[in-house]
Amino acid sequence: MASPELPTATSVSTYSIGQLTSYFLRLGTFGFGGPVALVGYMHSDLVETRRWISEAEYKEGLTLAQLMPGPLAAQLAIYLGYVHYGVLGATAAGLAFVFPSFLMVLGLGWAYAEFGGIGWMQAVFYGVGATVIGIIALSAWKLTQKTVGRSPLLWGIYAASAATTIVTESEPILLFLGAGVLVWGVRAAQQRRAAAISLPAIALPTVLQTPLVELLTQIALFFTKAGAFVFGSGIAIVPFLYSGVVKEYGWLNDQEFLDAVAVAMITPGPVVITVGFIGYLVTGRGADFWTGTAGATVAALATFLPCYLFTVIPAPYFKKHGKRPGIVAFVDGVTAAAVGAIAGACLVLGRRTVFGDGWTPDWIKVALLVLTVTLLMRFRKLPEPFVVLGAAVAGLLIYPLVHG
Repeated sequence: MASPELPTATSVSTYSIGQLTSYFLRLGTFGFGGPVALVGYMHSDLVETRRWISEAEYKEGLTLAQLMPGPLAAQLAIYLGYVHYGVLGATAAGLAFVFPSFLMVLGLGWAYAEFGGIGWMQAVFYGVGATVIGIIALSAWKLTQKTVGRSPLLWGIYAASAATTIVTESEPILLFLGAGVLVWGVRAAQQRRAAAISLPAIALPTVLQTPLVELLTQIALFFTKAGAFVFGSGIAIVPFLYSGVVKEYGWLNDQEFLDAVAVAMITPGPVVITVGFIGYLVTGRGADFWTGTAGATVAALATFLPCYLFTVIPAPYFKKHGKRPGIVAFVDGVTAAAVGAIAGACLVLGRRTVFGDGWTPDWIKVALLVLTVTLLMRFRKLPEPFVVLGAAVAGLLIYPLVHG
């Protein structure tokens, strides 16, 4: 329902921290649809309907979430919690938003590790794999349209990043940072003798480490990098995770990684919470539940702690510096490189999903992929989790016929 006049200035809190926590707990439990849908829910609920947050405060939070690395929706939730209740509100909002979906992926990780080898689960993921590729491809295309625009420089960065990902099957962080510096330098030069533009000093977060077991330490370090260096919405983390989880460490194979992405699609809350599922598989496969839980917990904490700090620490200063041209240019360059990497990773994963180990396509997967893209383009409001669940049912029906 549309509201007439929305407040634009910082207002006094009209809600309690308990109400705030309750809202984000509910959004984390029932909020399907990925980062774009989740930030839309927050605007509709908190700005338009309840009027807890002003339009200006929401936009500040959204801009900060786009500027800082980490999952978009989680960072916006943390910032909105910060608006009236400071660090305590940010912590409560962040935990309430992430915790429900963490419990869900923990349960799915346990079921996958325990029963992943049985037929029905193989059948489910047979149908889901190609569908997930279709969803990622569409998301990549939307991100491309939204972020790259008509800038030849950004298109060049996008193409270079996509090609690098396809050829090397990895995602160099230095390429991202270089892209940000390049765009910043070019735009600064174009602003004829503009006043020196400098990035504000931002305290980097301390890396969370759990040095009890070597594997947990590796998980902590890798997922901290994922949380600290990946810009963009939740889907942007996919190529980075693929590069590390599959290529560098070999913790998961291609199919298992696609299954992890599928889990992200069918659970509510932030997409990035699938790191908990991955963490469970890394330590819990062949071990007990608590060992898997340790891996899931370390992976989730390592991923979300940087984004929490990157939101809370600069929040007080953001109103002063967030709109400076130099920072905007740097983020534009990084975003173009990130979206290009998503497109490249989509091709790499798509080829492996549809063609397997050779060059003979699995025509059923091809049909599922095409059907997914067609449905989502034709019915733009069709929730993605429904499509994934439909693909799971298709897999259950088709897999026994194909594989006996």
